[in-house]
Amino acid sequence: MPLDLSLYLVTDAGLCADHGLEETVAAAVRGGVTLVQLRDKHASDAEMIDQARRLKAMLEGTGVPLIINDRLEVALAAGADGLHIGQDDGDVARARAALGPQAILGLSVQTHEQLARLDPGVLDYLGLGPVFATPSKHDHAEPLGVDGLAALVAASPLPSVAIGGLKVEHAEAVYRTGAGGLAVISAICGTPDPEAAARAFPRR
Repeated sequence: MPLDLSLYLVTDAGLCADHGLEETVAAAVRGGVTLVQLRDKHASDAEMIDQARRLKAMLEGTGVPLIINDRLEVALAAGADGLHIGQDDGDVARARAALGPQAILGLSVQTHEQLARLDPGVLDYLGLGPVFATPSKHDHAEPLGVDGLAALVAASPLPSVAIGGLKVEHAEAVYRTGAGGLAVISAICGTPDPEAAARAFPRR
């Protein structure tokens, strides 16, 4: 499945509650979202597997991959298209071995030291950030800012997507850094019209 990072939706159960998870994702995809990550820090594995299977079925035929945040077992059980893990969420090589060569595998990176340690041969893309402070993750690293993002993008051996407090008005600046796209949560989830919110983002 081709990897288009240009508008990467990360779900938030609380912010999606008004429309419901599936309808929020469906609307966002109609608006141009190119990749969906199911992220729910509070759901059980069984709940996430059920959510992922429903989203996977809904995304069938759209060309939009479904990525699972952090939980390898959920990704495998649900037949998701891939997995995204953080620096402390498990071994990248183990995840690749379990997922197989066709799955999409992404890793969060905040620093040049983390970049230097990674093995680009087992990864497909990097999530770089946070660019700005974000209320969706209280324990995030020091925000990079656009200049810090640009420096990480320039040093990255892999395609990258920027994440952290990003809104429509940041899109052009992010694209100028060379990043492949923007990962967003609240800029789409929790808006009155997720389709319109997604459509408002400019494309490269």
